[in-house]
Amino acid sequence: MPVFESSVQLPVPVSEAFAWHQRPGAFLRMVPPWENVQLQQSDQSLTDGSKVVLRVPLLGSIKKTWVAEHFNFMQDQQFCDRQLTGPFGRFEHRHLFETVSANACRLTDRIEFQAPMGVLGKLAHPMITRRLQSTFAYRHRVLLSDLKRHHEFIGQPRKTIAVTGSTGLIGTVLCAFLNTGGHHVIRLVRREPRQPFYDGSTTARWNPERNEIDASSLEGVDAVIHLAGEGIANKRWNAARKEQIINSRVQSTKLLSTTLAGLNKPPAVFFSASAIGYYAPSGDQPLTESEPPGTGFLSEVCVAWEKATQAAEQAGIRTVHGRVGVVLARQGGALASQLPLFQWCVAGRLGSGKQYVPWIEIGDLVGAIYLCIMQQDMRGPVNLTAPEPVTNVEFTRTLGRVLRRPTIFPAPAFALRLALGEMADALLLASLQVIPERLQQTGFAFDYPTLEPALRHVLGVDK
Repeated sequence: MPVFESSVQLPVPVSEAFAWHQRPGAFLRMVPPWENVQLQQSDQSLTDGSKVVLRVPLLGSIKKTWVAEHFNFMQDQQFCDRQLTGPFGRFEHRHLFETVSANACRLTDRIEFQAPMGVLGKLAHPMITRRLQSTFAYRHRVLLSDLKRHHEFIGQPRKTIAVTGSTGLIGTVLCAFLNTGGHHVIRLVRREPRQPFYDGSTTARWNPERNEIDASSLEGVDAVIHLAGEGIANKRWNAARKEQIINSRVQSTKLLSTTLAGLNKPPAVFFSASAIGYYAPSGDQPLTESEPPGTGFLSEVCVAWEKATQAAEQAGIRTVHGRVGVVLARQGGALASQLPLFQWCVAGRLGSGKQYVPWIEIGDLVGAIYLCIMQQDMRGPVNLTAPEPVTNVEFTRTLGRVLRRPTIFPAPAFALRLALGEMADALLLASLQVIPERLQQTGFAFDYPTLEPALRHVLGVDK
């Protein structure tokens, strides 16, 4: 029977690494986004007899239910799971923890597996092994990064953190990350979710369109992270769409800001998302947080968005405006929308390709937001971008190289403007060489300061 084994040394005590795995958000953090695994049910425990129910892809849209049961649990030493029903003939996974020193440990993942269909299934064993190698390389990178980021603030008490936009691209990853650090997350939601959240979070109701919010649920929270807002690039802009975009940000931010300011026990910090659209296009000139705003629609949105936090700031709540760049993630956003063009070999530069793209890998973004929450001197505007922005032509060539696809079909600027109107210049053709000066001054450690390793990580593509 084939055996797969992979190990990683972690710079934390064994008890800290084991506790990370025991928290409900750990599963969501470790599943690679390209696997498209759905968590349907969980006992939220690693102890003997607890179960997890997953939906896993087999071929195309065909999926299969995978039921796993935990066994042989030994605190700070090991936990194990085995398939009861699912896609394998047999699958047993042992997570083994070993103390290396007082401040370090080693995790070894050992998997015994067997494909179904007997002798015929054995032909798939090499392919399964390669897939496990990619999966556990990803899992160990995420685990190592998360533990480092949480350990940096290990002396601080764990916090209760309210999050808006928690089911979006950034919020989904952020909530699981916060949970694995031992924090309690309260998700502000407009309606009750169809399924429970399996990361240990709870919910509170709000409806910014109706100016409604359950203020009592925010009494005594330590921090609020505001990510909610209509998608900028979801639909072509017209007057009505522009109004939706700006109102969704300004109204919700004002509601939160005034509510927090009026609490008996307000939070210590309010992180309100903004965007790099705050700045005017600058060609090849670097842009730091000290630069003034531009004059276009996106700049107007960002200025009004940031101004809407005024009540919280005046009440003495430390307020951070996180100006987010282009987020690199397999599960959504700009990168996910580009992938089909590259996979169909019809991708190329946009316009001249000389415009700068201020990007950031989603794990680094979540880590930077966490720093803004936890570090007391972080306030005001903070650029949330990687330290090495690239031009569009460099981005295109790098993504093509990672995917092993040609990039020989450019999209002329006039064609983009014809198809997208004003959005083309604002979102695709504007050059913004945004530099994360504030993050760099704190010594923030980017896991992915350069583009190609970031793309390989989020897409699961080895060299």
